[in-house]
Amino acid sequence: MPRPHFLQERRKNLQMKNENLLEKFVKKDYNNELEKVLEKKTYAENVKSILLSVLYKLETSYKDYKQVKQDVVTKEELIENVIYTVKNNCDEIKLVKPHSKESEIIGDKTFLVEKKKKRIICYNIERKLLYCLAKISKRNKIINDNYFVISRTLSDLINVGACINEVEPLRDFNGYSWTTIPREIESITHNLIYQNLLLLVGNDFMSKWVHNKEFIMDYMQMFKEKLEGFYGRELKDELVDLLNEISIYLEIKFDKKTKEKLLKQKELVKQELEQMKDNKAFVEKITEEKRKITNEIKTIDETINNKHLLEDEYEKRNEELPIEEKIFSLRILSKMMTDERARKLERIEKLNELLKPKKYVSYKKELEEKEKYLKLVDIDGRKLGKKIDELKLKIQKVFIKCFDKKIDKCDSKNEMLKLIYEFRYYNMLPYDYEKNICEEDKLQEEVELLTKKILEKAHKLRVIEKFSKQEDVNYELLKVIFQNRNINIQDIEVKLIREKIKEEKIEKYYIQVFDGNGIGEKKELKNSETLNKKDLAIMFNKKVKIFC
Repeated sequence: MPRPHFLQERRKNLQMKNENLLEKFVKKDYNNELEKVLEKKTYAENVKSILLSVLYKLETSYKDYKQVKQDVVTKEELIENVIYTVKNNCDEIKLVKPHSKESEIIGDKTFLVEKKKKRIICYNIERKLLYCLAKISKRNKIINDNYFVISRTLSDLINVGACINEVEPLRDFNGYSWTTIPREIESITHNLIYQNLLLLVGNDFMSKWVHNKEFIMDYMQMFKEKLEGFYGRELKDELVDLLNEISIYLEIKFDKKTKEKLLKQKELVKQELEQMKDNKAFVEKITEEKRKITNEIKTIDETINNKHLLEDEYEKRNEELPIEEKIFSLRILSKMMTDERARKLERIEKLNELLKPKKYVSYKKELEEKEKYLKLVDIDGRKLGKKIDELKLKIQKVFIKCFDKKIDKCDSKNEMLKLIYEFRYYNMLPYDYEKNICEEDKLQEEVELLTKKILEKAHKLRVIEKFSKQEDVNYELLKVIFQNRNINIQDIEVKLIREKIKEEKIEKYYIQVFDGNGIGEKKELKNSETLNKKDLAIMFNKKVKIFC
């Protein structure tokens, strides 16, 4: 009788075949769809041309992109998101040349995205334009205000990572190869952390989070619950704290004005905590603020109900406002003041709540939590880069612990194969501008242990052949799976080569790796002196497949 997981695999394979068959019969003409949208736009011809080119390259590269990364959006969703954004979010797109007079508006940057004006100005580079389209389509905040400073900083971290991620199929894939040039990535750290999150909680969840248009659902809370459900409370707490912390440091690194605002907030929170130490003084302060707000509400009521007072207020406000923010009518002013009145009433309700003992205690804890994060802002600029590097490394070590748990839960061939692709992808992620994850010395030990664990599980599930009974030798022969850029790693073949060095009277061993096109790369086998030929399961000088 077939085992349950075997039946599940068979159903998945059948479903994939049906999907591929359906795609052949039902293929949308996205090019034609985009051209219809462009007909209604006043873009220059070079803009229309580059948009059509972007769409074509996304279609061409998608198959390889999905094969390499596994858990990605559908091709339909990827392309339709671009068309929707062009149609609904971009009234103006302007391409400029570097150092030209036209580029002065974007200063030393490569693009300018103005969401309110629905305008994009960027260099005439396809990946830059696609990044701008991704950016203009998203909310500035995807975490509600209950999380205080984190709602802004973590929103920015995730949004930037998501935008970089959406450019990836165009940037790194060309229809026949997978190549990542770190200098073409807007931020290595943002990208690395976002890819960590994708691998931990899945593309479906992250995609819904970054494209969420309302604050009805608390995705931050859902994110924490997912992490805890998959990896346990301890790892969840550790990862969330690290994400919150690094988001603040990244924010003040890339936005100097934010640091000034947060430092002011830090002082206000500090003052409020000091006042709360004296309960009597705190009650007096709240009572005074309530009295002040009550008088302001009274003034608003009198102004709204008196035409002359409303006209005076209209003139007074417009005198102080810049042209683009002028109030156009008394009716609009009346509506604005009604909204102000509602906000003031809400504030009075909150102040009344603070007078209750339980609320007083919880509010104090809330302020202490705010202060904990605001203290991070007051960092010496010379130490900022080093601090970000420290946190980035810690996040990778937590990620590896989480991935270790994914291996434990894996119990089928299909899941194992997907896991192998994901871990290979992680290994090849740029850690900085000089090296990938698999080349980072500070992660070598953790990555090696995880690689050995994956290989052991893959052997048990009959996904990968075992080439040696010696674990270290087997690791040296098979780690090539996770350190190459072949699109389909199941096509990889290896050859174990033995060469006699007459002068030294010794034998040296090499492993030659062949991609799907038969092109081989030869490397000397490390620790070859420990190799026991009797323990080998492969013959010398013969190409063999790695996957069963």
